[in-house]
Amino acid sequence: MSNDPVPIREWPAGERPREKLLDRGPAALSDAELLAVLLRCGTRGRSAVDLARDLLVEFGGLRALLGAQRTELAGKRGIGPAKYAELQAAAELGRRQQSEGLARGAPLADPDATRRFLVARLRDLPHEVFACLFLDNRHRVIAFEELFRGTLDGASVHPREVVKATLRHNVAALILAHNHPSGVAEPSDADRLITRRLREALGLVDVRVLDHFVVGDGYAVSFAEHGWL
Repeated sequence: MSNDPVPIREWPAGERPREKLLDRGPAALSDAELLAVLLRCGTRGRSAVDLARDLLVEFGGLRALLGAQRTELAGKRGIGPAKYAELQAAAELGRRQQSEGLARGAPLADPDATRRFLVARLRDLPHEVFACLFLDNRHRVIAFEELFRGTLDGASVHPREVVKATLRHNVAALILAHNHPSGVAEPSDADRLITRRLREALGLVDVRVLDHFVVGDGYAVSFAEHGWL
């Protein structure tokens, strides 16, 4: 008698991840089941759900799995370059959906929307990134741009380059943001120093710094809310 598991296509309809999603909605599925919908097939002797569970256990959860580098994930049994690309595409679609509230031309009226946007864009990056959210004189979004990238130890931020980008976009105000890959959003002394230097440099071209967000693990600390600007 074979010990191979029953293929998903032979499961009861109410237990198959894709049919379950269509019938009850995506919220009814576990992380492993949602992942199995994307994977579509497993490996010999392992269903897509089994493969998904194995990966979640190995990487310690969905966020770590989707944030894994290609060299870490694409070589796993059952995960080649094509499936890695599909998982990355799904993760990026989620980030973009979260950030649509700050589309180009939208007025920046909700600080929480700004925080959610920045967390979605910067939280899961494995390296430090310094970015600017550029605004016009009515605080409408002109552009979001990553200006500097660093390592886990930090990024070198050059005020001259920030001023050049500001003039290129012809902005009236901006919001600074950077992430801490460690997950700790508490601003460092260096963060406070560069904020002060940027405010001084941008003030010379009559551009206001409205805030500086430091993004950690799922949360962003606002300089403006703490009275540090």
